[in-house]
Amino acid sequence: MENLNVKIRHLELRDYEDLREAMRLSYTGLDGDPWKRREVANLLERFPEGQVCVEVNGRVVGCALALIVNYAKFGDNHTYEQITANDSFKTHDPEGDVLYGIDVFVHPEFRGMRLARRMYDARKELCENLNLRAIVAGGRIPGFSKYAGEMTPKQYLEAVRLKEVRDPILSFQLANDFHVRKLIRGYLADDRESKTYATLLEWNNIYYEEKTHLLAPKKREIRLGIVQWQNRPATRLEMVLDQAEYFIDTVSDYGSDFILFPEFFNAALMVNFNDLSQADSIRQLAGFTDAIVAKMREFAVSYNVNIIAGSMPQLVDGNLYNTAWYLGRDGKVESVRKLHITPSERESYGMIGGDTLAAIDTDCGKIGILICYDVEFPELPRLLREQGAEILFVPFMTDLQNGYNRVRFCSQARAIENECFVVIGGSVGNLPRVDNMDIQYSQSAVFSPSDFAFPNNGIVAEATPNTEMVLIADVDMDLLKDLHNNGSVTNFKDRRQDLYTLRLRTRRKTDS
Repeated sequence: MENLNVKIRHLELRDYEDLREAMRLSYTGLDGDPWKRREVANLLERFPEGQVCVEVNGRVVGCALALIVNYAKFGDNHTYEQITANDSFKTHDPEGDVLYGIDVFVHPEFRGMRLARRMYDARKELCENLNLRAIVAGGRIPGFSKYAGEMTPKQYLEAVRLKEVRDPILSFQLANDFHVRKLIRGYLADDRESKTYATLLEWNNIYYEEKTHLLAPKKREIRLGIVQWQNRPATRLEMVLDQAEYFIDTVSDYGSDFILFPEFFNAALMVNFNDLSQADSIRQLAGFTDAIVAKMREFAVSYNVNIIAGSMPQLVDGNLYNTAWYLGRDGKVESVRKLHITPSERESYGMIGGDTLAAIDTDCGKIGILICYDVEFPELPRLLREQGAEILFVPFMTDLQNGYNRVRFCSQARAIENECFVVIGGSVGNLPRVDNMDIQYSQSAVFSPSDFAFPNNGIVAEATPNTEMVLIADVDMDLLKDLHNNGSVTNFKDRRQDLYTLRLRTRRKTDS
């Protein structure tokens, strides 16, 4: 068997003779000559990095040619001559927003080797690297001439989409993730096979980011710090704050963007109220919350890290809530109340649930916070994900391993269901003679979806069980974008919203 050497590279003018032969044999149903040498030279001078060829055993057998255009100048109703400025390519605009494909062809002897797919992949990579929002092309439909007597162009496109009919160009485009924006008549005046019709095709670059002049655009590679907090009796507020600052300082030194503390991480102060009932004791604990939030806000700014200050009891108008706090390194403060109160919280402490659910906008994108039991209700993470949250933080406190496993397994499920990262952080140690909080079990962790770009078991990182420590983990938010569009399965996109929907109710003003 002959050795086979296939290479994708940029086109050069010295390739013209090979290119001319491939063009001559590739074009059918079109009048006129293939690309002239001066036209190829002009194209290479204007945009050399946009011209891709495939070489087999040292011979160029195919090519993909492109321009960058400011698409708003043309809109969806344009012709090939307008896009190429009658093959002068004066329309090429390095500051444009779209990579416009003006030609793709492969020598007939080399078809069946998926060489065009390789060139398309190279073109997509170029689009991403140049931060262009899309690839657009006018696609011929040469198979239409066989069906023009029995189908309209619209019916033909639908038949190709349903794979009832195969079109040599459109079928290939659809298989390469392009979608049809519209049908154009008169795109190529001499295209007899397509009856002068063409499809306006588009491939969207999911990594595109609008050009901005912001000094600090949102980060996509994010470092997470999770404190597996050990509860030890604290007789003074300063003891809890000193312990918190130690961990914040440590995590900040590693350049973390977020630090997560557990649910009721200030519970150690309850040792001061052992003589009171559980309900009275936790209300006394709520008296420290404002001071802790104020200090944590100072820490967030001075240590340049976004803090999820676990959760703490909060007393508002006589009602006791379990409230988590987001303290941004920009000084922003947000609070999130636990919505689902456990039987123990309700019966022992007299807590009630909150009534709002909202994603939080941060300098690293949108996040959600769900306190412990809330993550066991799949509706809440789904609603937060629909609001744009890509990371869910779950501060928790569990006494035994079975309670911990409920939080853990539900968190892992939420990461898969919602194509997001889920971060859980809990407490270890014990608080003798503090009812309901005397023992804790925890193994803090970061969970991801389970697909090729992520760990097979969906575990990005996890702490040693029941050991005081800091867990540091990096997550790449662009992997979620890719998963959402190109994953082995696409859970979030494939929901049957024609059969079911989920919505967040707005509470009536008369509700308490």
